[in-house]
Amino acid sequence: MLIGEVARQSGVSARMLRHYESLGLVRPSGRTGSGYREYSEQDIRRIFHIESLRSLGLSLREIGRALDDPHFTPSALVDDLIGRTRERIAAETELLTRLRRIDAAGPAGWEDVLQVVALLQALGSKSADVRQRAALSSADEVPVDALVEAALNETDPNVAGALRWALARSGDDGPALLARGLGSPVPAVRKRAVQSLAEMPEGEADPHLRDALANPDAVVRGYAALALGTRGAADAVPTLIDMIVEGRSDTDAADALSVLASDTTTADRIAAGLVDRLARDTTQAPARGRLTQALAGIPGTRASRALVELSYDTDRAVALTATYLLHLRDAR
Repeated sequence: MLIGEVARQSGVSARMLRHYESLGLVRPSGRTGSGYREYSEQDIRRIFHIESLRSLGLSLREIGRALDDPHFTPSALVDDLIGRTRERIAAETELLTRLRRIDAAGPAGWEDVLQVVALLQALGSKSADVRQRAALSSADEVPVDALVEAALNETDPNVAGALRWALARSGDDGPALLARGLGSPVPAVRKRAVQSLAEMPEGEADPHLRDALANPDAVVRGYAALALGTRGAADAVPTLIDMIVEGRSDTDAADALSVLASDTTTADRIAAGLVDRLARDTTQAPARGRLTQALAGIPGTRASRALVELSYDTDRAVALTATYLLHLRDAR
């Protein structure tokens, strides 16, 4: 079969077939009387093999080795191809993300494009100072998803604070994007997500913070409860009481409960919750002391009655604490 017919059947141009021949990949089995290349069925099968391997991303040199070296094993090369392909996909995905972020910024001209690119590069800088300056100047310039990504991955506390500040001013999309971080398998990412949500304006992040009260991660639940408690959300009460029992930011939790106890109904409900935990057989002595102290910040007769009863508690430390707190209440 002559080269023109081979090109038509294989889809490989005659020029490429000559290139393969110059590299030694294909050697036509014969020549016609006029000197034209003549390809056998075996030659054509080899051409199809070359094209198949090219479709996997192999270089022509690698294809030559694969076809001619009898000791060649494909597994190592295939593993290498998988790694290279993943790297290429990651690079292309990163480029696509960057382009989408530039498009989302709505640049009016190339100066705007360059400004967004510069800020995105600064947010990814190895220098914490550069990242912090970029965060403080990017609230209106960089798409919110870029700020969220930076905030969820930031380890420097100063830069993280600047990013949370920028996110709080970034618009309506931030809370929903941050909430995705609450499901991360990485505890540090979950913590950064809830910390950022806690600093978002009231109303925008509240639904996500309420959902976070049921998060399996106690750290996430704690940050969400403290944020909601200071915003007057009674949903946080059970989690805040749990924090006092467990000794996790218990002072902050007690302060949040005192903020929530702004009306008689809520104050009595909080007092009842604290007393209920005090009465449980499983509540250890240190936790009972913290629960008693928390009653000090709860106004109303329900908390006062509880302190009177606790002043006779069999646990001397609890009884002394309750007595002292009653004296403080009477002195007001």
